[in-house]
Amino acid sequence: MPGTFPAAAPTLSGDQLTISRFLQSPALIQRRLRDYRDLRFVSDQLLTQRFRSQGGAVLYEQSEAFVTDRAVEAVGAGSVYPYANLATGTAAVAAISKWGQKVLLTDEEIARNAYAGSAIDRAMRKVVNSIIKQVDAISMSAIQSAAADTATAGSWDNATAANRKPLEDILLAVQRIEDRNQGYRPDTLVVSPKAYTYLMLSDAIAQLRQRETTDNPVYTGEIEVVAGLTVIKTPSLTTTALVLDSQQLGGMADETDGSPGYAVSDLAVQVKAIRKDEQDAWDLQGRRKTVPIVQESGAVEEITGVVS
Repeated sequence: MPGTFPAAAPTLSGDQLTISRFLQSPALIQRRLRDYRDLRFVSDQLLTQRFRSQGGAVLYEQSEAFVTDRAVEAVGAGSVYPYANLATGTAAVAAISKWGQKVLLTDEEIARNAYAGSAIDRAMRKVVNSIIKQVDAISMSAIQSAAADTATAGSWDNATAANRKPLEDILLAVQRIEDRNQGYRPDTLVVSPKAYTYLMLSDAIAQLRQRETTDNPVYTGEIEVVAGLTVIKTPSLTTTALVLDSQQLGGMADETDGSPGYAVSDLAVQVKAIRKDEQDAWDLQGRRKTVPIVQESGAVEEITGVVS
Protein backbone atom coordinates (compact mmCIF):
# COMPACT_ATOMS: atom_id res chain seq x y z
CA MET A 1 0.00 0.00 0.00
CA PRO A 2 1.60 3.28 -1.05
CA GLY A 3 2.10 5.89 1.62
CA THR A 4 1.83 9.63 1.39
CA PHE A 5 4.84 11.84 1.83
CA PRO A 6 5.42 13.77 3.87
CA ALA A 7 3.50 12.01 6.60
CA ALA A 8 1.35 14.05 8.94
CA ALA A 9 3.18 15.74 11.79
CA PRO A 10 3.15 14.07 15.21
CA THR A 11 0.28 14.96 17.53
CA LEU A 12 0.19 15.10 21.31
CA SER A 13 -2.91 14.51 23.41
CA GLY A 14 -2.16 14.74 27.10
CA ASP A 15 0.82 12.42 27.55
CA GLN A 16 0.03 10.34 24.42
CA LEU A 17 2.29 11.02 21.41
CA THR A 18 0.96 9.80 18.03
CA ILE A 19 3.47 9.62 15.19
CA SER A 20 3.63 8.04 11.75
CA ARG A 21 5.86 4.96 11.63
CA PHE A 22 7.59 6.50 8.62
CA LEU A 23 8.80 9.49 10.64
CA GLN A 24 11.72 9.69 13.01
CA SER A 25 10.84 10.25 16.64
CA PRO A 26 10.87 13.96 17.48
CA ALA A 27 13.83 15.20 19.49
CA LEU A 28 13.07 15.27 23.21
CA ILE A 29 14.33 18.48 24.78
CA GLN A 30 14.60 17.92 28.51
CA ARG A 31 13.60 20.76 30.77
CA ARG A 32 16.18 21.85 33.33
CA LEU A 33 14.81 21.33 36.80
CA ARG A 34 15.06 24.49 38.88
CA ASP A 35 16.66 24.41 42.32
CA TYR A 36 16.25 26.56 45.41
CA ARG A 37 18.44 29.34 43.99
CA ASP A 38 16.14 29.76 41.00
CA LEU A 39 13.05 29.65 43.21
CA ARG A 40 14.43 32.41 45.47
CA PHE A 41 14.03 30.81 48.89
CA VAL A 42 15.76 33.28 51.19
CA SER A 43 15.03 32.54 54.86
CA ASP A 44 18.52 31.13 55.49
CA GLN A 45 19.97 34.41 54.20
CA LEU A 46 17.91 36.38 56.73
CA LEU A 47 18.20 34.08 59.75
CA THR A 48 21.94 33.59 59.43
CA GLN A 49 22.87 32.11 62.80
CA ARG A 50 23.03 28.32 63.17
CA PHE A 51 22.04 26.49 66.35
CA ARG A 52 22.00 22.83 67.35
CA SER A 53 19.11 21.49 69.39
CA GLN A 54 18.56 18.50 71.63
CA GLY A 55 15.55 17.15 73.44
CA GLY A 56 13.23 18.21 70.64
CA ALA A 57 13.31 21.93 71.47
CA VAL A 58 15.55 24.95 71.99
CA LEU A 59 15.53 27.40 74.89
CA TYR A 60 16.69 30.89 74.00
CA GLU A 61 16.63 34.49 75.19
CA GLN A 62 15.12 37.40 73.33
CA SER A 63 16.42 40.97 73.20
CA GLU A 64 18.83 40.97 76.13
CA ALA A 65 19.71 44.47 77.35
CA PHE A 66 23.39 45.35 76.98
CA VAL A 67 23.50 47.81 79.91
CA THR A 68 22.51 47.54 83.58
CA ASP A 69 19.17 48.74 84.94
CA ARG A 70 20.68 51.70 86.82
CA ALA A 71 22.32 54.91 85.68
CA VAL A 72 25.98 55.32 86.60
CA GLU A 73 26.51 57.83 89.42
CA ALA A 74 29.40 59.91 90.67
CA VAL A 75 30.98 58.13 93.66
CA GLY A 76 32.41 60.27 96.44
CA ALA A 77 35.72 59.54 98.13
CA GLY A 78 35.32 56.70 100.63
CA SER A 79 31.75 56.01 99.48
CA VAL A 80 30.38 52.60 98.58
CA TYR A 81 29.73 51.94 94.92
CA PRO A 82 26.00 51.56 94.21
CA TYR A 83 24.80 48.14 93.07
CA ALA A 84 23.03 47.66 89.76
CA ASN A 85 21.10 44.68 88.46
CA LEU A 86 22.00 42.82 85.31
CA ALA A 87 18.95 42.62 83.10
CA THR A 88 18.34 39.37 81.25
CA GLY A 89 16.44 38.69 78.08
CA THR A 90 12.98 37.19 77.97
CA ALA A 91 13.17 33.40 77.89
CA ALA A 92 11.37 31.52 75.14
CA VAL A 93 11.19 27.93 73.97
CA ALA A 94 10.61 26.63 70.45
CA ALA A 95 9.80 23.04 69.54
CA ILE A 96 11.60 21.37 66.66
CA SER A 97 9.39 20.25 63.77
CA LYS A 98 10.35 17.52 61.32
CA TRP A 99 9.35 18.59 57.83
CA GLY A 100 9.60 15.79 55.30
CA GLN A 101 8.10 13.64 52.58
CA LYS A 102 9.01 10.81 50.23
CA VAL A 103 8.25 9.67 46.69
CA LEU A 104 8.19 6.18 45.16
CA LEU A 105 10.25 5.44 42.06
CA THR A 106 9.99 1.95 40.52
CA ASP A 107 12.78 0.20 38.66
CA GLU A 108 10.63 0.23 35.52
CA GLU A 109 10.13 3.98 35.72
CA ILE A 110 13.86 4.52 36.11
CA ALA A 111 14.72 2.22 33.18
CA ARG A 112 11.98 3.38 30.80
CA ASN A 113 11.81 7.06 31.70
CA ALA A 114 12.63 9.58 28.98
CA TYR A 115 15.00 11.24 31.45
CA ALA A 116 16.92 7.96 31.71
CA GLY A 117 19.63 8.08 34.38
CA SER A 118 18.57 11.50 35.66
CA ALA A 119 15.13 10.31 36.82
CA ILE A 120 16.35 9.69 40.38
CA ASP A 121 18.16 13.02 40.58
CA ARG A 122 15.10 14.90 39.33
CA ALA A 123 12.77 13.15 41.77
CA MET A 124 15.09 13.82 44.70
CA ARG A 125 15.51 17.46 43.65
CA LYS A 126 11.73 17.95 43.74
CA VAL A 127 11.57 16.49 47.24
CA VAL A 128 14.38 18.79 48.43
CA ASN A 129 12.76 21.83 46.78
CA SER A 130 9.42 21.04 48.44
CA ILE A 131 10.97 20.82 51.90
CA ILE A 132 12.98 24.03 51.43
CA LYS A 133 9.82 25.80 50.24
CA GLN A 134 7.91 24.74 53.37
CA VAL A 135 10.69 25.76 55.76
CA ASP A 136 11.08 29.07 53.91
CA ALA A 137 7.36 29.85 54.28
CA ILE A 138 7.41 29.07 58.02
CA SER A 139 10.55 31.17 58.56
CA MET A 140 9.27 34.19 56.63
CA SER A 141 6.03 34.04 58.62
CA ALA A 142 8.00 34.05 61.89
CA ILE A 143 10.06 37.06 60.78
CA GLN A 144 7.00 39.03 59.70
CA SER A 145 5.18 38.21 62.95
CA ALA A 146 8.10 39.58 64.98
CA ALA A 147 8.49 42.78 62.95
CA ALA A 148 7.06 46.16 63.89
CA ASP A 149 4.73 47.53 61.21
CA THR A 150 5.35 50.84 59.49
CA ALA A 151 3.10 52.53 56.94
CA THR A 152 4.67 53.79 53.73
CA ALA A 153 5.25 57.45 53.01
CA GLY A 154 3.88 56.75 49.53
CA SER A 155 3.19 53.49 47.72
CA TRP A 156 6.06 52.60 45.42
CA ASP A 157 3.70 51.83 42.53
CA ASN A 158 1.58 54.97 42.93
CA ALA A 159 0.10 56.16 39.63
CA THR A 160 1.68 59.56 40.27
CA ALA A 161 5.45 59.21 40.07
CA ALA A 162 6.01 62.13 42.47
CA ASN A 163 4.15 60.21 45.20
CA ARG A 164 6.46 57.20 45.01
CA LYS A 165 8.90 57.45 47.90
CA PRO A 166 10.73 54.13 48.34
CA LEU A 167 14.02 55.70 49.46
CA GLU A 168 12.24 57.72 52.15
CA ASP A 169 10.46 54.61 53.44
CA ILE A 170 13.69 52.61 53.54
CA LEU A 171 15.70 55.29 55.33
CA LEU A 172 12.94 55.88 57.89
CA ALA A 173 12.78 52.14 58.61
CA VAL A 174 16.56 52.08 59.12
CA GLN A 175 16.28 55.06 61.45
CA ARG A 176 13.55 53.39 63.54
CA ILE A 177 15.70 50.30 64.02
CA GLU A 178 18.75 52.36 64.99
CA ASP A 179 16.67 54.56 67.33
CA ARG A 180 16.11 51.51 69.55
CA ASN A 181 19.76 51.90 70.53
CA GLN A 182 20.36 48.18 70.83
CA GLY A 183 23.39 48.03 68.57
CA TYR A 184 21.44 46.92 65.50
CA ARG A 185 22.97 47.68 62.12
CA PRO A 186 20.44 47.13 59.33
CA ASP A 187 22.12 45.51 56.34
CA THR A 188 19.34 43.89 54.32
CA LEU A 189 16.26 44.99 52.39
CA VAL A 190 13.79 42.26 51.40
CA VAL A 191 11.21 43.03 48.73
CA SER A 192 8.76 41.31 46.39
CA PRO A 193 9.51 41.08 42.66
CA LYS A 194 7.02 43.90 42.00
CA ALA A 195 8.52 46.17 44.66
CA TYR A 196 11.97 45.37 43.25
CA THR A 197 10.82 46.61 39.86
CA TYR A 198 9.62 49.91 41.30
CA LEU A 199 12.89 50.34 43.17
CA MET A 200 14.63 50.23 39.82
CA LEU A 201 12.11 52.68 38.35
CA SER A 202 12.45 55.20 41.19
CA ASP A 203 13.62 58.59 39.91
CA ALA A 204 14.85 59.57 43.39
CA ILE A 205 17.16 56.56 43.57
CA ALA A 206 18.28 56.88 39.94
CA GLN A 207 19.25 60.53 40.39
CA LEU A 208 21.46 59.71 43.38
CA ARG A 209 23.28 56.82 41.75
CA GLN A 210 26.70 57.18 40.20
CA ARG A 211 26.38 58.06 36.54
CA GLU A 212 28.27 56.71 33.55
CA THR A 213 28.94 53.32 35.12
CA THR A 214 28.23 49.87 33.72
CA ASP A 215 26.77 48.53 36.99
CA ASN A 216 23.79 50.86 36.65
CA PRO A 217 20.46 48.94 36.80
CA VAL A 218 19.55 50.16 33.31
CA TYR A 219 22.40 47.97 32.01
CA THR A 220 22.46 45.09 34.49
CA GLY A 221 18.75 44.70 35.22
CA GLU A 222 19.66 44.44 38.90
CA ILE A 223 19.80 46.78 41.85
CA GLU A 224 22.03 45.18 44.46
CA VAL A 225 22.43 47.86 47.15
CA VAL A 226 20.15 50.71 48.27
CA ALA A 227 21.06 52.98 51.19
CA GLY A 228 23.77 50.53 52.25
CA LEU A 229 21.31 47.62 52.34
CA THR A 230 21.74 44.45 50.31
CA VAL A 231 18.57 44.00 48.28
CA ILE A 232 17.03 40.50 48.31
CA LYS A 233 14.07 39.65 46.09
CA THR A 234 11.60 36.96 47.13
CA PRO A 235 8.07 35.93 46.10
CA SER A 236 7.35 35.19 49.78
CA LEU A 237 6.49 38.88 50.19
CA THR A 238 3.65 40.51 48.28
CA THR A 239 2.64 43.99 49.44
CA THR A 240 5.27 44.57 52.13
CA ALA A 241 9.04 45.01 52.47
CA LEU A 242 11.45 44.19 55.30
CA VAL A 243 14.48 46.10 56.57
CA LEU A 244 16.60 44.05 58.99
CA ASP A 245 19.94 43.28 60.58
CA SER A 246 20.67 39.78 59.28
CA GLN A 247 23.56 39.27 61.72
CA GLN A 248 21.45 39.75 64.85
CA LEU A 249 17.88 38.89 63.85
CA GLY A 250 18.12 35.18 64.64
CA GLY A 251 18.84 31.83 63.09
CA MET A 252 17.73 28.30 62.33
CA ALA A 253 17.89 25.65 65.06
CA ASP A 254 18.48 22.24 63.48
CA GLU A 255 18.40 18.84 65.15
CA THR A 256 20.88 16.25 63.92
CA ASP A 257 20.44 12.74 65.27
CA GLY A 258 22.92 10.75 63.20
CA SER A 259 20.27 8.49 61.67
CA PRO A 260 21.94 5.95 59.35
CA GLY A 261 21.70 6.39 55.60
CA TYR A 262 21.00 10.13 55.48
CA ALA A 263 23.16 12.58 53.55
CA VAL A 264 22.93 16.35 53.84
CA SER A 265 21.74 18.17 50.73
CA ASP A 266 21.04 21.88 50.17
CA LEU A 267 20.14 24.13 53.12
CA ALA A 268 20.46 21.38 55.76
CA VAL A 269 17.88 19.09 54.12
CA GLN A 270 18.71 15.44 54.78
CA VAL A 271 18.03 12.92 52.01
CA LYS A 272 17.95 9.14 51.88
CA ALA A 273 17.28 6.49 49.22
CA ILE A 274 15.57 3.40 50.67
CA ARG A 275 15.53 0.20 48.60
CA LYS A 276 12.19 -1.68 48.56
CA ASP A 277 13.09 -5.09 47.12
CA GLU A 278 9.57 -6.46 47.59
CA GLN A 279 8.32 -3.80 45.15
CA ASP A 280 11.36 -3.45 42.89
CA ALA A 281 11.36 0.23 43.76
CA TRP A 282 13.02 3.01 45.72
CA ASP A 283 11.65 5.37 48.34
CA LEU A 284 13.36 8.74 47.94
CA GLN A 285 12.97 10.50 51.27
CA GLY A 286 13.89 13.95 52.52
CA ARG A 287 13.53 15.85 55.78
CA ARG A 288 14.67 18.84 57.78
CA LYS A 289 14.28 18.91 61.56
CA THR A 290 14.35 22.59 62.39
CA VAL A 291 12.63 25.65 63.81
CA PRO A 292 13.21 29.33 62.97
CA ILE A 293 14.38 31.44 65.92
CA VAL A 294 13.85 35.22 65.99
CA GLN A 295 15.94 36.45 68.93
CA GLU A 296 16.01 40.17 68.23
CA SER A 297 12.59 41.35 67.10
CA GLY A 298 13.85 44.93 67.24
CA ALA A 299 16.30 44.15 64.44
CA VAL A 300 13.56 44.06 61.80
CA GLU A 301 11.04 46.58 60.54
CA GLU A 302 8.22 45.81 58.11
CA ILE A 303 7.11 48.47 55.64
CA THR A 304 3.46 47.89 54.77
CA GLY A 305 1.54 48.93 51.68
CA VAL A 306 4.63 49.10 49.49
CA VAL A 307 2.81 47.89 46.38
CA SER A 308 -0.77 46.97 45.64
